[in-house]
This record gives sequence, C-alpha cells and structure tokens, in this order.
Amino acid sequence: MGRMLPLLALGLLVAGFCPAVLCHPKSTLDEKNPNQEDQDEGRHVDLRLASTNVDFAFSLYKQLTQKAPGKNVIFSPLSISTILELLKGLKFNLTETSESEIHQSFQHLLSTLNQSRDELQLSTGNAMFVKDQLNLLDRFTEDAKSLYGAEAFATDFQDSEAAKKLINDYVEKGTRGNIRDLIKDLDQQTMMVLVNYIFFKAKWKTPFDIRDTFMSKFYFGNLMWVKVPMMRMDAMATPYFWDEELLCTVVELPYTGNASAFFILPDQNKMERVEAMLLLETLKRWRDSLKIRWVALFLPKFSISGDYNLKDTLPQLVIEEMFTSKADLSGITGARNLQVSQVVHKAVLDVSEEGTEASTSPALSLSPLPPNVGPMVIVRFNMPFLVIVARTDTPSILFMSKVINPKQS
Repeated sequence: MGRMLPLLALGLLVAGFCPAVLCHPKSTLDEKNPNQEDQDEGRHVDLRLASTNVDFAFSLYKQLTQKAPGKNVIFSPLSISTILELLKGLKFNLTETSESEIHQSFQHLLSTLNQSRDELQLSTGNAMFVKDQLNLLDRFTEDAKSLYGAEAFATDFQDSEAAKKLINDYVEKGTRGNIRDLIKDLDQQTMMVLVNYIFFKAKWKTPFDIRDTFMSKFYFGNLMWVKVPMMRMDAMATPYFWDEELLCTVVELPYTGNASAFFILPDQNKMERVEAMLLLETLKRWRDSLKIRWVALFLPKFSISGDYNLKDTLPQLVIEEMFTSKADLSGITGARNLQVSQVVHKAVLDVSEEGTEASTSPALSLSPLPPNVGPMVIVRFNMPFLVIVARTDTPSILFMSKVINPKQS
C-alpha cells in the first residue's frame, strides 16, 4: 500500500550555554519511585510546560516570518526550548513552578519522546563539544547527562575543520542523514558547542495512494503559481473544522502513533489574519471544534528546509543577556568569562510518498463514520498554508511550518 511519510529532522547549535537551568537543588528529580502525588504534580507541570511551549512556538514563528516575508518557514520550538530553557525567555512563572519542577517536566517529556516503533519513530539527542583544555564542573556534566542525556566530547577547536566534521557527523548520524553540514564555520576561539536534534518519521492512519497523485497548480501570489505533485484522497474520515471567525479551514491528519498534523488553510488573502491570532487559546479552540467529516483532500507533496541564526531573533523574545558579557555562565566551569556566541537552527520537512503501490484504493476500505457527519467537504491545499505537528497526549508542538511555495527548497 502506498504510504505518505512525513519526515522531520532538525538540529540546533548553541556555542556557549547558560548553565543555571542545569544546576538545580536536589528534589523529586532524584527519586526513583515517586508516589502518586508526585506523579500527579508531574503531569500538571507537563501541561504547564506544554502551554509555555505553545506560547514560545507562536512568538518565535511571528519573529521568523517577519524576518523572511514570502519565504517558507520550518522549525521545532520543542528542540529550541529544550536547549535554551531560559526561564525568562520561555515565560515560566517561578512563583507557580519551581526550577526543579521545570527540569522534571523536561526530563519526563524527553523520556516519552524517545521512542522508536514501526508506526512512529521519534528520538532526540543532545551533545556537548567542549574545548579540550576546558574543565567542566562535575555538577554541570552530571546534570546535563541525567536530565537531558547530553554526552560530552573533548574537541580541539584550534583544528576547526576537524572539529566541524566531528560535530556535523554526530548530527548527520542522529538524524539518519537528513541534517548534513549543520555547522558551516567555527571560530578557533570557540569554547563549547552544544548540539540538539530531533528526528521524526511517521505514517498516516489513512495513507495516500501514489497512483492518485497528479500535477496541479499551487498559487502563491498575484498571478503566480507553480506546478506541484498533488496527492489526492477522494473520501476520508478525518477531523475537520471551518473557522468562520478567522476564515480558515483546519484539517487534522492523525499518525499511527501519538501525534497528529494540523493543516491550516487560510482563505485567499487571509493568512495575516490567521497569523495574528496564533495563540494557545486559538489552538485549543481548533482542537475542541474539530468534528469527524467526510473530506475529499488535495495536499501537495513537498520538501522544504530552513536555516536560522537565532542570535538576532531571540533577543526580541526577551532572551538577550545570554549573548552579552552580563551572561552568568559560571555554572559550566566556575568562571564568568563565557557567553553565547551564536544559535543556529536547521530543520527539514519532507512530505512524500514511499512504499509499494496499493492493491486497493484506500477510499474503498474506510471505517464506517458515525451518523450525522454531514455531506462531503472538498479541501484543496493549493495556496499557502500552515502545518503544526503536535503530540496527542500533550499540546507540545514538535514542529511548525509555513508553506508559501512547495517548490521552494
């Protein structure tokens, strides 16, 4: 049976890192068998963390789109926030959530993310590449390993080519070859590079048939269009919502694992209206409003990528001190002479068909729908749209994308 396999692989580079978020007081993080009360509290913290993740995702999205008008956007807010995890920048309220609880929630989230099954592959990785003469504090390395699974590698940054190869090979291996040459240049004065990646690959619960794909026009501007391979599903049962307030269509395509993709299609010239209302409350309203409907779906096959140096973007989100001499990175080595020099993020989203052709059309083997689902709705993603891939057990956004032109790499 033909399969459409959306593939996400991305990497994050931070040269220098704020250690305060890794050095925490011992608490329930160290307990091997937390009681039910601790588990319930952990779930509450997970939900708060997920809500913060969504707020951060939409704030960063708006910054990236403003800096690159007319361009595709693809990034992972979860990957970025895992590395940065700066309390002020990520809007944590320390009067409600202690620092140790935040670590506990990140640790729990990362442990649940790292899974590999036939139906859904999702894994994350962290590594520190440290100048070979730099002596890290034991507390820092212990916490980085126990909380975030971060490995440490002694690195000779004086040999910048060898150091670059060491880091790029690590990322390429962790992302199954989907992220290559993450680092283009390395300064010989670099003291430490911290890399994070997230790899995601999953199958739709209702797959597309490769035989139904055809060439069709995709409109991305006034009188501008490109021909793209358009995947087609003549009749499928899937969550659907027409937002008459924002004038957009929302379609949820569930994966076979604990994740779903939300495709948001604004009406013509309504993209800015939708973007202005990208809020946690909007995402919740969309989720609550989705109803199973018969949908005839047309979705382009595409592959897009994004490279970002976030040093100029994060200060707009009140994450500024980490790039200045005011940054207190003494938790890494005990010295205060370190600061973050750059933050580079790269993401790749590949939506394509893989596998053998189906012997029968998927439209002929759909499960019966509940009664009163209404008539068939036709949805054509033939103009700019948004994609949000999220966990189904928490609101955490794994990645977010704006597709302006599917042919734009």
